[in-house]
Amino acid sequence: MRTLVIGDIHSGIRALEQLIIKAKVNSNDHLIFLGDYVDGWSTAVETIDFLIALKRKFNCTFIRGNHDELCRDWLTTSEENPQWLAHGGKATKDSYLGAEKEVWELHLQFYSDLKNYHLDSENRLYLHAGYTNLKGVEFEYFQQSFYWDRTLWELVKALDPNLKIGDRNFPKRLTHYKEIFIGHTPISKYRVVSPQNAANVWNLDTGAAFMGALTIMDVETKEFWQSDPVHILYPKEKGRN
Repeated sequence: MRTLVIGDIHSGIRALEQLIIKAKVNSNDHLIFLGDYVDGWSTAVETIDFLIALKRKFNCTFIRGNHDELCRDWLTTSEENPQWLAHGGKATKDSYLGAEKEVWELHLQFYSDLKNYHLDSENRLYLHAGYTNLKGVEFEYFQQSFYWDRTLWELVKALDPNLKIGDRNFPKRLTHYKEIFIGHTPISKYRVVSPQNAANVWNLDTGAAFMGALTIMDVETKEFWQSDPVHILYPKEKGRN
């Protein structure tokens, strides 16, 4: 069984469909999605519909992203957040305004069921953004850190690349997990790039909301597959550019 981790989709269902084929996903695989399923391209409703259907066929774990929470807030309250609308929310709003209320209810259940993090049997941690508690995610005071924090990626990018777990100066909050897989902070917005590794953290946000590609990676072998640049799949749209 492979464990395959997928970066931020941002409504780019066409890119995800490519990856399912490229990676030859089958029913023995465990798919872990790192969040941010919406906000970017025009197919928000279609993306969530696809993910719900995918869960019926495959073993899927869905992590909560900040954009998913922003969308859920709007679906629940109808209150428009200007920041959300300016960062991909408008495309998501337009997509949902064309959908039946039954779809809203089904999708609200999907958003409610999202997990803040997942820890696998090999002590690999999966979450959208980060955490700040030195003791690890189980002790995190601020649940929103799991889908909003950027300090985790900033920390590992600033480390001496020669540091290893067990070294005296290795950050304590990283020592609890074999590896950590995140999205949230795009590695590049304007070109296709590979997923990046720093310390024991892997960043899978390869800019699918912008002019990058969507990425799926085998967490054991680190083999990865990428879609076409997502903006090519939506030729008349700007995404979050």
